[in-house]
Amino acid sequence: MLSSLLISISLPLLVGLLGSFAFEALLSPRPAPLWKRSIAANAVHVGSWLLLFGLFTLLLQRPWFAVVFVLSLQLVVVQSSNTKSNTLNEPFICHDFEYFWDAILHPRLYVPFFGIGLAIAASSAGAIAIGSFLYLEASFVSQWGASLFLQSTLLLSAAGALLVGVGVRALPAMTLDPIDDLHRVGLHASLWAYGVALMRSTPPSPDASPFKEVSQQALTSTALDAVLPNVVLVQSESFFDPRPWCPDVANTLLQHFDATCQESIEKGELSVPAWGANTVRTECAVLTGIAPHHWGPRQFNPYRTVSRHPLPSVASAFRAQGYRTVCVHPYPATFYMRDKVIPLLGFDTFIDIASFTSQDKHGQYIGDRAVARKVGRLLKDDDNRPLFIFVITMENHGPLHLEAPTQARLADTLPHAAWPLPSHLRELAVYLHHLGEADQMLANVKTALNERARPGLLGWYGDHVPILPDAYGHFTPPTGSTPYMIWSTQPTPPDQTPAEHPTQGVAANELGVRLFKQVFGRDISNDVIKAEPEPQEQE
Repeated sequence: MLSSLLISISLPLLVGLLGSFAFEALLSPRPAPLWKRSIAANAVHVGSWLLLFGLFTLLLQRPWFAVVFVLSLQLVVVQSSNTKSNTLNEPFICHDFEYFWDAILHPRLYVPFFGIGLAIAASSAGAIAIGSFLYLEASFVSQWGASLFLQSTLLLSAAGALLVGVGVRALPAMTLDPIDDLHRVGLHASLWAYGVALMRSTPPSPDASPFKEVSQQALTSTALDAVLPNVVLVQSESFFDPRPWCPDVANTLLQHFDATCQESIEKGELSVPAWGANTVRTECAVLTGIAPHHWGPRQFNPYRTVSRHPLPSVASAFRAQGYRTVCVHPYPATFYMRDKVIPLLGFDTFIDIASFTSQDKHGQYIGDRAVARKVGRLLKDDDNRPLFIFVITMENHGPLHLEAPTQARLADTLPHAAWPLPSHLRELAVYLHHLGEADQMLANVKTALNERARPGLLGWYGDHVPILPDAYGHFTPPTGSTPYMIWSTQPTPPDQTPAEHPTQGVAANELGVRLFKQVFGRDISNDVIKAEPEPQEQE
């Protein structure tokens, strides 16, 4: 009887297995063909199908329903991967499963990229399929009895789990380059391999952070007598200079940024570990000073690790030196678990969207000018301590296609573009308008720093380039790096790097260190705080 039941299940099982290979071929970039992959990779794929088919057949009691259900789930992953590859230059990895929950909590940030129409169609088709199969396909429990049905499905699931376990152990080591790993071993094997690597990985040691020692040291009385500057570090959403990349962009678009770079202590290109999104990868690198290779498989969402394993940061380093530390992010604090992470990184205060009003919106999000006003009020609220303010802006966050460009704004952004705009310029025009707002925010923050009696230091950088697939397809993609600069209200010291010789190729994890160095005048070391600071103007 058991053999007869297994034979009756074999047809949907084989059809589903072939379907899983066919759906995998829809991926872009496409994995290597089966015959070019290792035996272990193919074993993981087959084992994954047996395991999922067995479990869902056990749950649904209908093998054909299970086939359609599992293949539908795979198709969602394939479509998500293709969308992610198109927008972020990275395929789907196991870390991304948690973003399905984020898509429910923050649908504006995710669903439009997937396609609202496609999401509605997929949900409707799923509801129809569930109803149809429950009505049309008879339950195997009623046909074969509960005991035989349970034995067969558990046998399939156990065989699948065994194949997955053996295959994963025999897989080649992952490079942690998602495109390369997906190509070498395929979708199922790469998901399992990344998941196992993540579970086996260990958090980076606090010793990996250059801020460990200075975060544990207190100021000497000599240092307390010095006038330390207020420090504002701005992570500007999707900020980069598009003018060298696209000749159609107005030369005057970033006039305040250009002027600030001319006056800056330091400027150059920042190598960031993100493209289009995944802001926290850049954010965490800047704050902790820890390079991606120290994170291993945890590098793709480092804040999940920080929420459980606090690390020293540039904020904790400034706080140890007597600074009041504030983080400003005009979005819900729970996103990326910042409500847990930001305090653990050494911030005294976290100001999120609850401190703004709907009147502060410009476009889809809280505007950069409103954030600049918030920074200005913080600088005026003087409690006789220097301030370190870290700002994470939101105005230029996608999806940009949810906004319509206006002809009146083209004179400042795309002065020679014809109206109506061609498709490759529509999202770009929206982006450039908000980029101009970021430029005005820069000017306003500079003014706020200049108005205080205490000296001021401003750091500015982009977390990643924006999501502009149509424009990139027309003009070719940019390099992926973003500009950074450090500016001071004080005259440039003669021993600092002059602005006309920009630093090239600075990694994101170096920026916080460079900012801290500008305040205390030397590299971070065990005795940086014990040494007397360089002379500064007194209040």
